[in-house]
Amino acid sequence: MKKSFEGSIVAMVTPFRDGKVDEPKIRELVEFHVKNGTDAIVPCGTTGESPTLSHAEHKRVVEVTIEAAAGRIPVVAGTGSNSTAEAIELTQHAKKAGADGVLMVCPYYNKPTQAGLIAHYTAVAAAVDIPIIMYNIPGRTGVNMLTETVAALAELPSVVGMKEASGSLEQMTEVISLCGDRLTVVSGDDTLTLPLMAVGGKGVISVVANIVPKETAEMTRAALNGDWKRAKELHLRLFPLCKAMFYETNPIPVKTAMQLLGRLNGELRLPLCPMSQANRDKLQKALRAYGLLS
Repeated sequence: MKKSFEGSIVAMVTPFRDGKVDEPKIRELVEFHVKNGTDAIVPCGTTGESPTLSHAEHKRVVEVTIEAAAGRIPVVAGTGSNSTAEAIELTQHAKKAGADGVLMVCPYYNKPTQAGLIAHYTAVAAAVDIPIIMYNIPGRTGVNMLTETVAALAELPSVVGMKEASGSLEQMTEVISLCGDRLTVVSGDDTLTLPLMAVGGKGVISVVANIVPKETAEMTRAALNGDWKRAKELHLRLFPLCKAMFYETNPIPVKTAMQLLGRLNGELRLPLCPMSQANRDKLQKALRAYGLLS
C-alpha cells in the first residue's frame, strides 16, 4: 500500500509583512495547526500565493514550515509549475528540505495534452523519489486531467494521491472507481469534501481550515470513522463559511477573514488586491453567523 495523506490538510496562506515573507508568522500558523488537530500542512499552494513568490521565497517558505513542524505534522510542499524543469527543481528542493510529500498542480497556461500531462508527472517522478499528490483544477490551469490519465499515472510508485478540484462529483467518482486503493483522492473544494468522502474520498486540502482547523479536522475524522451523522452536522455548519471563502478569488477572502479575526495583517501581493467593501461586509456576516466574531 502506498503512503497516503488523508483527513484535513490545510492549504496554508503565506503571511507577508511590508512586501516580504513573514517567517515568525509562518511558525505561529504552523503551531496553530498542530494544536488544532490539522492532519498535514501544504505550504506554497494556490492559497499560499505561490505564483507571486520568487524561487528563493518559495524555497524558504517550505524550509520554515518544515522547521516549525519539526516532525509533529506532515508537510506536503507545493512544487507545481508550468515548466517541468522548474517543477523538478522545486521538488528536489522539497525532498532535500525534508518534506513528507509534494502537491503538484497540472501545468497551467500552456495547456498540455493528456500525453503531455503524463510525460510531465512521469518526468518529475523519475527525477525525485518523494510521494506526489497530483492536483487537477481546470478552472485555474485551463486543462482537465481526464480519468484515464489519472489512472495511468496512478501506476507510478511515487504517485500516491489526487487533489480533485474539477467541481465534478461524477469525474471524482470515476477516478475513485477506476483507481481504487492505488490512489488517495482528496477534495480541492471545501464545499464538496463530505460528498466526495461519501463515495470513497479520504479528506480535503482545505482553505477554510486556515480559520476553523479543529472543526474541519473533526468533520473529516468523523467521515473516515464512518460517523456520517456527525460528519453531516459539521458539514452543514461549515458550508456557509466554506462558500464565503470564495466570495472573491482565493486567498483574498481567507486572508481577510484571518485579519478580521486578528490572526493576520491580511496583506496580499498584486495582482491580488484587498476585498471590496461589499464582500467584506458579507464575509463579516458569515463569520458572525458561525460564531467566530461577536
